[in-house]
Amino acid sequence: MHEHEVSTDPGLVRRLLGAQFPQWAGLPVSPVRTSGTDNAVYRLGEELSVRMPRIGWGVEQVAKEHVWLPRLAPHLPLAVPEPLAQGEPAEGYPYPWAVHRWLEGENLTWEALPDPLETARSLARFVLALRRIPSPPDAPRANRGEPLHTRDTGVREAVAALHGQLDGKAVLAAWDASLHADEWLHAPVWAHGDLLPGNLLFRDGVLSAVIDFGGLGVGDPACDLLPAWSLFAGESREVYRSELAADEALWLRGRGHALAQALAFIPYYRETNPAGVRTSWRVVGEVLADARTTS
Repeated sequence: MHEHEVSTDPGLVRRLLGAQFPQWAGLPVSPVRTSGTDNAVYRLGEELSVRMPRIGWGVEQVAKEHVWLPRLAPHLPLAVPEPLAQGEPAEGYPYPWAVHRWLEGENLTWEALPDPLETARSLARFVLALRRIPSPPDAPRANRGEPLHTRDTGVREAVAALHGQLDGKAVLAAWDASLHADEWLHAPVWAHGDLLPGNLLFRDGVLSAVIDFGGLGVGDPACDLLPAWSLFAGESREVYRSELAADEALWLRGRGHALAQALAFIPYYRETNPAGVRTSWRVVGEVLADARTTS
């Protein structure tokens, strides 16, 4: 998916385990198909997984998850990844990597949610619990928790790159409305930063876990309104907004972050990540529909 992506395979995983974590070296290794962009994931036996960054910008996630997830997990109402070990670069593989506890579950798209209203409530409870956790001075910054104006150039470049494939005038009008919303003036709070359908796990149709905390950090919580347009619609969207007590400014900023993320994704991954691109187009469409009803 990336020009300078590092290739991995089960053989490499076995060699790394054999040299660094021999207690797990005899377990079967199999690749896991995901729509994730930063890491290759392998199932290790029945109870473990191995996450290997594909690209340089994913490297910091290994240490961040290892340090912060054990601190946050006890305060959260849904399961999150449990890091067990950090591996070192070796065998020609240039990045640190991680062994996690395996989390059972499946990804569901918006069409497949058996109970969108309860999913909206459950996910909102998770987001609120995350926000309430005190953030120490050394907490990482959430890159999607920064002010919207930092994404303005990228949005306009993406709209130009997608000329003829979307209503650029409507997209920029929705973007400008978000851009002019009041900024977050309170203390920064914890945010996941990437609550796409691919980062939510369900068991028997019930939301059970949130994964992939590469975007974890403190900042403006608006970025965690993303599911309002990537997963919910209609009444479930309103339930999500209500449960999060999102005022007009927070809602507009959240809509802007969702739009910016989708527009950045589509041109970059249009040939390599069809599931992610489909979700991104859905976000664009739902943002425009939401903007029309609230303008």
